[in-house]
Amino acid sequence: MAVSSYPFDNQSTTESQYSHLFRELQDSGVVDSASGSAFSVSADAGGMYVNVQPGMAIVRGHVVVSTAVEQVPIPAAEPLSRTDRVALRLDPAQNQITLEVVKGEQGAGLPPLTQTDSGIYELGLSRVPVPTGTTNIGTTAPQDDRQFVGGRVRVWRTETRPPAPRLGTLGLNLSTGRWEWHNGSGWVDLAPVIVWSTIEGKPATFAPAPHRHHWNDLDGVPSSFTPSAHTHTWDSVSGKPSSFPPSGHTHGKGDITGLQGDLDYLWNNKSWADHGHGNYAVWGHRHGGGEIDGHVHRAWGTDRVHTNGPGPGPWFAAWVDGNRNFCQNTSARRFKENIRDYWIEPERVLALRPRVYDRKNTDHKNELGLIAEEVDQTLPEIVQRNEDGVIMSLRYDLLGVALLSVVQEQENRIERLELLVHQLKERGA
Repeated sequence: MAVSSYPFDNQSTTESQYSHLFRELQDSGVVDSASGSAFSVSADAGGMYVNVQPGMAIVRGHVVVSTAVEQVPIPAAEPLSRTDRVALRLDPAQNQITLEVVKGEQGAGLPPLTQTDSGIYELGLSRVPVPTGTTNIGTTAPQDDRQFVGGRVRVWRTETRPPAPRLGTLGLNLSTGRWEWHNGSGWVDLAPVIVWSTIEGKPATFAPAPHRHHWNDLDGVPSSFTPSAHTHTWDSVSGKPSSFPPSGHTHGKGDITGLQGDLDYLWNNKSWADHGHGNYAVWGHRHGGGEIDGHVHRAWGTDRVHTNGPGPGPWFAAWVDGNRNFCQNTSARRFKENIRDYWIEPERVLALRPRVYDRKNTDHKNELGLIAEEVDQTLPEIVQRNEDGVIMSLRYDLLGVALLSVVQEQENRIERLELLVHQLKERGA
């Protein structure tokens, strides 16, 4: 009969049949964790012996149990050093498993273990170095060679890997400290370390793109800077007083800016009294137009800001340039060139954080606005800096332009959602 099966009631099952069955259920090895002491081997300082700790093991479907420390003799040393092995030996003919020493050849490498399918099968426990002329094995350090049973995920060393692994056999290699599996022809690292040279599909070159670097990320930066002639803006000066007590002083004609035309006229043609100033001398204590009657003027009667209401004609938005001159904000095409589309990702605008704050050295409290340094992280296009590159203010007038991309993106989403709702209604009908 070519087909057979076992075990069943009222049927004889042979030792070889049972051993073959159990081998498919559990591998040969010590019944313990990889850090346990079952059947561990240590040197005996009393002579040419090793001690084997008690434990339980499975060898080709057969069980062996030791309940006490066993002292195993090591053959005498020889003129050349050698390496012996301590093993559990299964002898089906004798119906027993015993502790044995597999003696190595002097001057040679590690002796092989006998592992037959139906006869003698040796399960290695340890390798024992035997130096030339030694009489005390206690001077050596046996190396652990135990294999362990468990699930199909096992633990081994490089030297004790399963001798006949199947495709997909998985285990932890204690020699390398890494998980490995068998691909049918060899052992492969389950989680290999990725380095640049092993990455597939990586680009050969990288196109440069605008980016920034933090000072702490730069290599080779100088540890100190030789001082040189430079200036500081008032806002960058620390420890300055919040106010200055007035003191007696005068200004010459040439010291007053923004009033030169009127002063030249007064100086050359009119007296101070001619302009309705009573009996005061022409050149006493004088101030610029911005300090007279609370008005802001570049020169009397010219180039000034409206105070409480508009004058005749249309209104225009105004800028203040770096020289504190007022400029009309123009938007017509004839004032511009190199015009092109510009898209701002909505996420950059939506990341802005409204803040409430108190303004230093003033009585202005709980002001609502944005913080320029925070805006610079996501929307630097509307951040204003001074001539030294220090962040000063925000172009709030441009915030509405940036919001256009948010509104347009939301409009596109609304249209898509309305179309989807319409399609769903038609399908439901």
